[in-house]
Amino acid sequence: MLDHIALPANPAIRRILIIKWSAMGDVIIATTLFEDIARAFHGREIHLNTLPAWERLFAHDPRFQHVFAIDLRNSRHRIAAISGWLKQVRRAHYDLIIDLQSNDRSRILLTLLWLSGARIPYRIGNNRQWPYNIVPQKFPSATHIQTRMHAALQAGGIPTTTPRPVLHVPERHHARARHLLADHGLQPGRYAIFMPGCNAKGHLKRWGAARYGALAAKLHQQGLERIVLIGGADEVEECQRIAAMCGSWLINLCGQTEILDIPPLCQTACFIVANDTGTAHLASATPTPMTVICGPTDPRRVKPLGDNVTTLQADLPCINCYLKSCSHHSCMAAVTPALVLQHLHQTAWLKN
Repeated sequence: MLDHIALPANPAIRRILIIKWSAMGDVIIATTLFEDIARAFHGREIHLNTLPAWERLFAHDPRFQHVFAIDLRNSRHRIAAISGWLKQVRRAHYDLIIDLQSNDRSRILLTLLWLSGARIPYRIGNNRQWPYNIVPQKFPSATHIQTRMHAALQAGGIPTTTPRPVLHVPERHHARARHLLADHGLQPGRYAIFMPGCNAKGHLKRWGAARYGALAAKLHQQGLERIVLIGGADEVEECQRIAAMCGSWLINLCGQTEILDIPPLCQTACFIVANDTGTAHLASATPTPMTVICGPTDPRRVKPLGDNVTTLQADLPCINCYLKSCSHHSCMAAVTPALVLQHLHQTAWLKN
């Protein structure tokens, strides 16, 4: 392993590859590191390798001169995907690869790259095993992925100072958000956003339509003008159930937004209430106050970044179980709408 060195000061590093695949939440968290890397290597050429689902998030991102996505998880075409990845990376002649994934798949690919004759001088990862030659001297015990990724960058002398995700949202998405706000009479600071869904496979992370509906009613009774529901295809039925419990003051935008419409919609909300979902991480790119309700997942691991984000979780022996099925779902039932309302008042997200 190389000793702790300041890579940004090395003029021989001209072209850099960042690898980040994973789930949307982890990719959004990694944008803090993208920002740190772009600042540290100002004027160098930086490429990003991500998954096809997230390529559109960075298609117009000025931090990257090239973004490419190859679906390495498709078992039917895995050999072709691996071959394509190796050819593309080998052709680029990178001086530095920063592996923010650092799992078995990325390690195998980088090892195959080396065996194919590509000699990348500097390879950052958070795993002491081959193929990395720059790793943290001491691995942090913290469970949040950002802490581990920070340690990897710092091993290469890259400062890590960005506090929350940074997304470069094209103007067309700002325009779409403005149209949606105007069409539904949503005034800045006079509406809240609920993100009541999550991936269908992780349904235990959902607080539940009945509880969201009850919280919406309490908030409206206390004078909140509008509440907006945001979600994707997996969450349409959940949002419909909430909307059926409420009046015309609740605006259901589930399924009506593109992914990059969400940050500008959140920007002017007074606060956000969300489940542990990738959409909450998108929202954390804004300074809008947000409360994330956790049950089977550990807030220390899944909390979106930013000092404007708080988490709420019941104090039960079975929390953080990460189970996919449960007969009682006590962790969410114990977090009542009244408790969430109290939390919103205590954190001053909800103005008296």
